[in-house]
Amino acid sequence: MAGKNVPVSPLAPKKFPKMPVVEGVAFATAEAGIRYKGRTDVLLATLAEGTTMAGVFTRSKCPSAAVDWCRAILAGGKARGIVVNSGNANAFTGLKGKEAVRLTAEIAAKALKCKPEEVALASTGVIGEPLDATKFNGVLADCAGRVDGAVWQDAARAIMTTDTFPKGASKTFKVDGVPVTISGIAKGAGMIAPDMATMLSFVFTDAAISAEALQACLSAGVKDSFNAITVDSDTSTSDTLMLFATGAAARRGQAPITQVKDPRLSAFKRALNKVLLDLATQVVKDGEGARKFVAVTVEGATSKKSAKRIALSIANSPLVKTAIAGEDANWGRIVMAVGKAGEPAERDLLSIYFGPYRLAEAGGRDPAYDEAKVSTYMKGDRIDIRVEIGLGRGKATVYTCDLTKAYVEINGDYRS
Repeated sequence: MAGKNVPVSPLAPKKFPKMPVVEGVAFATAEAGIRYKGRTDVLLATLAEGTTMAGVFTRSKCPSAAVDWCRAILAGGKARGIVVNSGNANAFTGLKGKEAVRLTAEIAAKALKCKPEEVALASTGVIGEPLDATKFNGVLADCAGRVDGAVWQDAARAIMTTDTFPKGASKTFKVDGVPVTISGIAKGAGMIAPDMATMLSFVFTDAAISAEALQACLSAGVKDSFNAITVDSDTSTSDTLMLFATGAAARRGQAPITQVKDPRLSAFKRALNKVLLDLATQVVKDGEGARKFVAVTVEGATSKKSAKRIALSIANSPLVKTAIAGEDANWGRIVMAVGKAGEPAERDLLSIYFGPYRLAEAGGRDPAYDEAKVSTYMKGDRIDIRVEIGLGRGKATVYTCDLTKAYVEINGDYRS
């Protein structure tokens, strides 16, 4: 669908955010004709020497060749560049896929004057079609000669497939009294039920942090952000989330953070988690065909893990999502989704809220339920669903969107 005249999601931010340059990071984009014509489909990011990296990836048993490559180089802890292409996922492509990532890394390494193992790779798009890596010849060398640290929006746009808007987020804070920035981009609209990451997301900071500490922060931060979203319950073969630290802040007085338990990581984690959640919810707001953003909160479960499973059962239910699309506060479908989750729950203890309105309590309809007020609430573009289980203190929130006819149209036409 990318490249076609698809309207921007009504849930999209009014504009792309202002994102400051992260010292040590620069971008260039190009049209390589990977799949679509007349649009950028390649992103090259250059990273300063000494940049550390961390990553989380799909747990799909059918990962893309690029995911395998990134997992293999992650142990090295250092990166000098990133190559991302859209239009072709290079997944389920066998030996041809492995050869494509090897060749891509070699072409990039030559352009960046580094080792192939210092280049992270990611691909997104159609599964099962070989990626012609020779298309990167000349393109990546040209990109390396014109990189710019300020072109965040161009970078975010180059990695889009069925996305309708580019996604970016940024946060500036202080470590050791030194201003530090975390900025990131993401893409994703369909095949979203991440298991370790989103479709593709790349986050950068100028903080001086070791790869080990960086990995600990990322692995923790993904739990309540990218691993708390779902559009259609399908986990991609290509899910990749990577975090890079250039260390430039050390030249401004920040003492490097090398230990996972360093108390100075607290400020970094808070800022990182905000950026990750911002990017993750933007993915949901660009869900294919989405017209409503939905937050599902489950409280009073026996544990946070149990609460999250119940919340995901609600958020992934086609019946719940279509009811929301139809602006119908059908709380019976919420009861259904709670019951099928396989987690501890007692029918006569449940309370169900849509926004500020309680629809059901103690196993039945709330006597004070006002259908007219709730119907008006359902016409909004954000719907908050809250379920009180009444068995413990476990709480979790997940984010999803409604399921509309447009989702079927987009995916029915995806490869054509």
